[in-house]
Amino acid sequence: MSGEQAGAAVEVLAQPEFGDEPGTVRELLLGTWRGRFGLAVVALFAFMALFGKAIAPYPPDASSLDVLAPPSIHHLLGTTESGADVLSQVLVGARVSIVVGLAAAAISAVLGSTVGLVGGYFGGWTDRGLDALENWFLVIPTLPLMIVLARLLNPSLTVLIAVIGLTSWAGTGRIVRAQVLTLRERAFVERARALGAGDGYIIRKHILPNTLPLIFANTVLIVAVAILSEAALSFLGLGDPTRISWGTMLENAFESGAPSAQAWWYVIPPGLCITVLVLAISILGYLFEEHVNPRLREHG
Repeated sequence: MSGEQAGAAVEVLAQPEFGDEPGTVRELLLGTWRGRFGLAVVALFAFMALFGKAIAPYPPDASSLDVLAPPSIHHLLGTTESGADVLSQVLVGARVSIVVGLAAAAISAVLGSTVGLVGGYFGGWTDRGLDALENWFLVIPTLPLMIVLARLLNPSLTVLIAVIGLTSWAGTGRIVRAQVLTLRERAFVERARALGAGDGYIIRKHILPNTLPLIFANTVLIVAVAILSEAALSFLGLGDPTRISWGTMLENAFESGAPSAQAWWYVIPPGLCITVLVLAISILGYLFEEHVNPRLREHG
């Protein structure tokens, strides 16, 4: 019997890892105020990321004589130290922050999932080596490591995404590894192995599908962490100097002395956008975790 036939013979024996089936994703997102709030906020900022440049009232880098002018009918959120419109920069800056968050989270999810799957399934020296690598990334403070890597490389959007993604995968790897260690001992995996199914087929058809819910829920949370990391690195002057993001807006605001000049309209809008978006994504991430983990639902 071939590996494909053996895997197909036990396909019906595969059971999901997480107990009773919870409600649908639609009920999860629309059935609670947390889900509706998170979904509405994420949809709003996604709209800003897609169409912010088109709906911005002014070019984001256009200067004028109205330097650090307060909100008015012409500039609803005031102006910057160069006279640029703050509202236009907030709208345009959403794209960079969200793109960095999504791309860095994708890199982290792929890398962490691969390390967790390989180490947890094969065990032995492979697992010990990969586990030591995970521990190294978990122990080292992430932000200082990001600062060092970003400083060594040329500032750009690609470098920013790579630095955040390559330093935030260890948590995903640890979660996936723990799940795979339990899955590989389950009856349907033993039956598939006894019938001659290969390791690749077992991982692809039985192990990976049962870890995808955890991977997805953790990736949603990593998006929030990546957005915060981008803002922190850009605030420290390590972001892409050619692109406007909420982090670079905060950097420029503090360098120009906007807080001491009481130009709150330059500081609060980008900071509030970061806070609200990260909060909404975190809420959705925790909702997805409750969706796939019955222990969290019981203690919720």
